[in-house]
Amino acid sequence: MIEICDLNKSFGELNVLKNINLTIPTGEIYGLVGRSGAGKSTLLRCMNGLEGYDSGSVKIDGIEVKDRDKDEMRDLRKEMGMIFQTFSLVSRRSVYQNVALPLKCWKYPKQEIDKRVKELLELVEITEKVDERPEVLSGGQKQRVAIARALALNPKILLCDEATSALDPKTTQSVLNLLQDINRKLGLTIVVVTHQMEVIRSCCDNVMILENGKISEQGSVKEIFLRRPVALLNLLGENSYLKGNYDQMISFLIKQDQTDVISYLFSTYPGHIKIVETSTNEYQNNVYTQYTIELDLPEECQKIKQFFDTKHILWVQPEERRLKDGTA
Repeated sequence: MIEICDLNKSFGELNVLKNINLTIPTGEIYGLVGRSGAGKSTLLRCMNGLEGYDSGSVKIDGIEVKDRDKDEMRDLRKEMGMIFQTFSLVSRRSVYQNVALPLKCWKYPKQEIDKRVKELLELVEITEKVDERPEVLSGGQKQRVAIARALALNPKILLCDEATSALDPKTTQSVLNLLQDINRKLGLTIVVVTHQMEVIRSCCDNVMILENGKISEQGSVKEIFLRRPVALLNLLGENSYLKGNYDQMISFLIKQDQTDVISYLFSTYPGHIKIVETSTNEYQNNVYTQYTIELDLPEECQKIKQFFDTKHILWVQPEERRLKDGTA
């Protein structure tokens, strides 16, 4: 588990992280999202001890990062793999040698190295490239090699810093599917830093939005995208103002096999329901449709919410949406 409490970090006069509070449970895929310069990568580096911090607490499995001595810090980094946008492979070494590098640095026996490298190349589905050098690999293949190398020492946590930003959409999705597969098979905690909203929707359980070093929003991915708070709109650069009475609106999310819910609402309240907004998105390989409805019978809104609860349908009360400049 990663526990961060009242974390503050500055570079000179520039306050990069301001009172960050965050808990990431073991085995979760967690997204950190924000614009360039928001503090995402700095937060990641505070987690693995590559950056110190001015005040507050960062605990990995209950142990404070800044209190660890040199040997304990080395052990911490062994337990935290990391992958980057630029892959960071050694160009003059083969795929096999790149994956084996951390094991050699830790002086693992040759036979154990060979077994581990072959296991990892099979896991990331790139065994046929074992003797190739990075220069002949595609971007997706390079990232698979980087993931295998990051997993070499059996880490508990995998930190991904804009790991798909240099990849095309199809390759991005294949890498995200691989990360989800690794998460399921190994029970790995994965922290994903990105500015790509499709990455968050595709693989993350929960998300935190950073703005100017502060947490603007955090919660489940579905709930954040359903509620569409101002922080998300600012990040997307979208204007999503809803016309109508917000007190009589409900936003909800249903799967493709739950369309009978719409039929039920219109048959129960004929002439009283208006669809204000609808969109379809994919969350963790499942397609959902998001609806925002307005009901002109205020006293019935609570009954609809109770109906959604009995059907285990995620719903929220929309909030008025305005961008930073105040435009609607």
